[in-house]
Amino acid sequence: MANRLNQDDSVRQAFARCYSGLAKRSLCVDLNLETLKSEILDFLAASEFAVFRSHSGGLDTLPIITWDTERFPDYRMFLETAHKAGQKLILFADREFDEAEVDEAVEELQDAELTREESREFEKRLRDARRYAGTTCSIELAFDYNSHLYVYELQPDWYEEFLETCDELSGLIPVADDIPDEGNDGLGGYYSNN
Repeated sequence: MANRLNQDDSVRQAFARCYSGLAKRSLCVDLNLETLKSEILDFLAASEFAVFRSHSGGLDTLPIITWDTERFPDYRMFLETAHKAGQKLILFADREFDEAEVDEAVEELQDAELTREESREFEKRLRDARRYAGTTCSIELAFDYNSHLYVYELQPDWYEEFLETCDELSGLIPVADDIPDEGNDGLGGYYSNN
């Protein structure tokens, strides 16, 4: 029995190191947001909170304060904070990863100026991401307090890697300003060249 407890404790410590980024990525198990989403919704259904189903990413333009999910990954701590702040309404949003996002990235890849080796590396990364199509890639919980939204957001490592890949690709695509424009004076043809 004591051996089993020590084993469980070492698994918990390994998970904490992995989740906080202290372990090597190859040792980490990526978050299963499908299971976590069900657990959160069950928890909310049994709580006193009213749940407002929001759109994922709908909070991006608002003043938000994000919860430190790296050091405090337990959503129950976030909800306990909302409860202590006297909140009754929790915003909940989740999003499925759409294969169209990968298709769009593949189109950007074709426009990027890459060596064959670089292109192969990006293709591999995008193929790896495609296998997650249809799975949950984001969960958001939020509450309003004193005109600020307090947000708990989780994304699995594979999705963050996909977003990084897309950002890298966007940076490699030639910008229209870099392409020489012949004969255009920038005035839109409203003035003559006299």
